Amino acid sequence: MSQHEEHGPSNNPAPSSSSNPAPSPNPTVPVPPSNPSYQITPDAILAEITSLSHKPVLLSQNLKSALPKESRDAILARLLPGGQDPLGALDVRTNTLGVLWILSARLMVHDAAPPPPHFILDFCRYFDPEQAKLAPDRVTMLARGIERYGYKLNNVAWAIEPLYLLLTRYPPDLSYLTTIHPIFLLACVTSRHFSIALPILQTPITNIDTHLSNLSYVDNLKYHYIGGIALAALERWEEAEDFFQICVGSPAMVPSAIQLEALKKLWLVQLIYRGKTSSLPRYVHQNLSRMLKNTAYQALTNAYPHNLDHLQKLIEEHRQLFSNEMNLGLVVHAFQRAPRWTLKKLTATYLTLSLADIAREIKIDSQEQVRNMLLVMIEAKEISAKISANGTVTFFDQPPQFSKQEVDRILQQVQQQSEYLKHLDRELGKDKEYITKALKQKDEPGWGGGMVDDDLFSSATGPGGQQWVDEPVYI
Repeated sequence: MSQHEEHGPSNNPAPSSSSNPAPSPNPTVPVPPSNPSYQITPDAILAEITSLSHKPVLLSQNLKSALPKESRDAILARLLPGGQDPLGALDVRTNTLGVLWILSARLMVHDAAPPPPHFILDFCRYFDPEQAKLAPDRVTMLARGIERYGYKLNNVAWAIEPLYLLLTRYPPDLSYLTTIHPIFLLACVTSRHFSIALPILQTPITNIDTHLSNLSYVDNLKYHYIGGIALAALERWEEAEDFFQICVGSPAMVPSAIQLEALKKLWLVQLIYRGKTSSLPRYVHQNLSRMLKNTAYQALTNAYPHNLDHLQKLIEEHRQLFSNEMNLGLVVHAFQRAPRWTLKKLTATYLTLSLADIAREIKIDSQEQVRNMLLVMIEAKEISAKISANGTVTFFDQPPQFSKQEVDRILQQVQQQSEYLKHLDRELGKDKEYITKALKQKDEPGWGGGMVDDDLFSSATGPGGQQWVDEPVYI
């Protein structure tokens, strides 16, 4: 960027410590200025971006080397001397890299002139992904800036569309986890637009590329934790269980605060979906389940689903705790489904029962309420039963029915997954860092017992101090 100094390029030779003239610098390599009074102006940056519009790699090098790191974003966030917006002079396709640097700075620098919302949307819709990949850290910064701008507008839902466009256009495909994933999901959950996240959540994450996105371990935890919340809000219990399990089971030397919160929600989702909690896989950090011993959550799972009076007493006693941890809605939902699980267990013991007998067993006073519950469970294929005119309920086992096409499809999926797992295993076996860590851990007596405090749970708030998961569906 040395050809665009504030006072124009100098015709004098660069100062040298020897009497010999300094060699001319290679014009493709940026030369940081040695003059301490040198200042890079917004119009110089604009000229650099436009002059190197067809040389994005060189532009990337120049922006990184010529702009001082400590004041880089403050410089990029300035308007032109006449008050004009430099973004108005740039094309989002041709000048993607330059626009990305300026736009991300404008969205994150305090008191910078905010860019027009339509410009942010246009950039996310039309940017060149190949240019953007030259600055993955700026893509992350842009995503955070868009989220921040939504809070500033007091309209978090506004951020969903540009974040969705950024997320779906930046990676090669949606199987790649990026830093944009958890930011997008957070906007969906905070604004209660859960279903918009479904196309993202239903695409399995099978690829990680740290050159594509400056990912951290916590990004993976956040994505699966927030994704589990969105799926639970949509009552997609099996998928929510999977997401929370991935979060809980992510390998770590010490358990994370996010993983502990995910385990609480995992237990509650399992009570709702399965009627009981499942044993954690062996690879889950052993200290996680220990942290929930002798807590309200363990007491709840121990009493579930039979003793309704005791369950109700537990919920009332710990209502404030469940509410503070944003789990009261799930707790109440689990309590409401408890009679169903008691009823379902009766089908394994009895062939026939009267509505009055069932009402007495599951501690519901109204036989009509029992009838309605049975009809709902029969329709949902949770049980196989018939209700006669005199109120006798007959339970029976209905053999599972699979078509040949269904069996063939499942077998094909299993074969594909098996081949993919073999491929991943081979790739992992080539990773020197993984082998070194695996051998080191093998020689160690055990993992530490501490807990990582993740920034997401230093407080249950989003940008601007607002609650990031305000979910009345669970409260």
